[in-house]
Amino acid sequence: MKILFTFWLFFSCLLFSVAFAQTSKPLPKKDKFENFDLDAFIQDLFPVQDDNINYADAYETLFQLYTNPLDLNEATREELKSLYVLSEIQINSLLAYRESKGNLLSIYELQAIENFDYQTIKKILPFVEIDESNFSQDSRSLWQRILVEENRQLMVRMERDLQTRRGYLPLTAADTNSTGQPLSRYAGNANKVYWRFRTSHAKDFSIGLTGEKDAGETFGFDNKIGFDFTSFHVALYNRKKYKALLIGDYQLQIGQGLLLSAGFALGKGAETVLGVRRSTLGLRPYTSVLETGFMRGVATTLQVHKRMQFTPFVSYLGQDAALQNVAGDTLTDAEDFINSLQITGLHRTAREIASKNQVMELTYGGNLTYTNRQQTFEWGATFIQTSFSAPIVRKFRNYNQYEFTGATNHNIGTHFSYSWRNFNFFGEGARSASGGVGLVGGFVAALTTKIDIAFVYRQYDKNFHTFYGNAFSENTRNINENGVYWGLKYKINKKVTFAAYFDKFSFAWLKFLVDAPSEGYEYLARLSYTPNKTMQLYAQFREENKGRNLADNPSRLDFVVPTTKRNLIFNADWTLKEGVFLRSRVQMSSYTQQGRPTTTGFVMAQDAVIDYKQWQFSTRFAIFDTDDFDNRQYVFEKNVLYAFAIPAYYGRGFRNYYMIRYKMNKKITFWLRYAYTSFRDINQISSGLETIEGNFQSEVVGQVIWKL
Repeated sequence: MKILFTFWLFFSCLLFSVAFAQTSKPLPKKDKFENFDLDAFIQDLFPVQDDNINYADAYETLFQLYTNPLDLNEATREELKSLYVLSEIQINSLLAYRESKGNLLSIYELQAIENFDYQTIKKILPFVEIDESNFSQDSRSLWQRILVEENRQLMVRMERDLQTRRGYLPLTAADTNSTGQPLSRYAGNANKVYWRFRTSHAKDFSIGLTGEKDAGETFGFDNKIGFDFTSFHVALYNRKKYKALLIGDYQLQIGQGLLLSAGFALGKGAETVLGVRRSTLGLRPYTSVLETGFMRGVATTLQVHKRMQFTPFVSYLGQDAALQNVAGDTLTDAEDFINSLQITGLHRTAREIASKNQVMELTYGGNLTYTNRQQTFEWGATFIQTSFSAPIVRKFRNYNQYEFTGATNHNIGTHFSYSWRNFNFFGEGARSASGGVGLVGGFVAALTTKIDIAFVYRQYDKNFHTFYGNAFSENTRNINENGVYWGLKYKINKKVTFAAYFDKFSFAWLKFLVDAPSEGYEYLARLSYTPNKTMQLYAQFREENKGRNLADNPSRLDFVVPTTKRNLIFNADWTLKEGVFLRSRVQMSSYTQQGRPTTTGFVMAQDAVIDYKQWQFSTRFAIFDTDDFDNRQYVFEKNVLYAFAIPAYYGRGFRNYYMIRYKMNKKITFWLRYAYTSFRDINQISSGLETIEGNFQSEVVGQVIWKL
């Protein structure tokens, strides 16, 4: 019954939209910080959301690209590929146009380039520009250019839950554990505070400062720096032989990301072809508030030859871990050791606070990359070594016997990329100190102007260890996996596009909750229909099959059985008239484990965005009904600018949010967002110190951006 109601409401909205949607619209104007919907862009790339994707890093990378867009007259082939929008034919067409016609005079000149259609131009418009400034011929000093830079802003954000979680309540006599010891409580209040200052100019400089206090963490100078986490960077570009010089927090994107990966990596998703490859982008300032996955120190890129660049780097950074003492134990050379690194970045309880920066990590290395004059061939070699001040000695588990142990790891690797006509071949291989090998390679190709294909093969040994890698994979880390991926995108006509992929993978060793070697597959099919410039519809189906311990017998090796999860999505976006945008979405799933009954889940969400002069109002109403946690539904929610919200809908209930944006003037913009979830099947939300008594949860977010 609920499914029939869902389809009825969805297609009623769809018919209404068709009746009122406009049929034509000019190419949108490029207006920073106002007209671009970052949430919609992300959601189109990640139509099936889950908790294995680092959305915060994706947002942060897009933010950097949005505020420092590529200059179409200077962008390299690798930089153009990193947009994940342009096919090989389109990149070749743009480079050929620049070669024959000279520099573009306007971004709207893209309409005159062969193979560039309206949808492609609309997608890349927020991330490109024609930059007529030339700092190398600017007589002003660097300090003067920094002082007058227009791209300079201060952002302050605060958010908190409106219901009190157990971690903030006073301790009572009943708050004890099984041994009679008092339970812990959060040291700080429920406010989450975030601020950031950033000023930058593409190819010239970038300066950034960031601070964050998570909910439950303390704030004040008793912890030395006020905010629990602070980050900074100063970067200079194109200073003679120094192509980049960066002091502070940074990341590196080299090759396919097998050893050094930074920022926005699509992997498997709606972009079934272009999302499988990575580009060598080198040094990147780190401006996110994720407290792991970055380096802190000094790095530079040197032009050592006309076609060759060398990037040395060094990092010294504190990592969270619980130190343990094994005095007298002859199995370890150190008196202190750790079982693992803690990557949550949370320091709320006494135990979490005690683990902060208890292990120091020293990382250093370098990359040498050669690129030919035509930018069609790239080859590079990378060395990286990481040492910890205390060795990692893991608690014995069947599945972790090949995980990294010890105090030092090093990797040596090589990567390449070669473009031939409308083919791009790429690959990277590396070996870790354990002797484990990682390999990833493949190609993307434009067979015709309508058909694009992709192929990726990867092999990551069970004892291959890398701390900063994030190459194409099914697992969240590049270890214990073999796989083959095929992707296809077919533009049937100007209005209809079909995209699909099939991925076959296997795991040679055990995994968490998988107590035997296993294998699986995943495929996706998506049909998109764009009847006019104000409407887009798509339907998408995805199936994933993996081995997993049978839920009733999680410790039995002979009870690893196939599990299958299916997702079905119907989505409609349309603009009723200028300033009024609607999105309807129906998302359903099923979860089947051999020997157990199938469970299901669904969510139906209706979004609306209304722009009126300096005001913008956004809202969503969503109904969800899931049988279990395996059918939880992830759906992006519109949030304040450069923040993300992707709650997991599970159980039975509804969710609503309201958000207002007000532009006081050209320099100051305010946001205020209120969201709540009401459950119909529970009387207690979450568990442990995060417990909320009752069935209602709400939160509020406020933000101001001041363009200095």
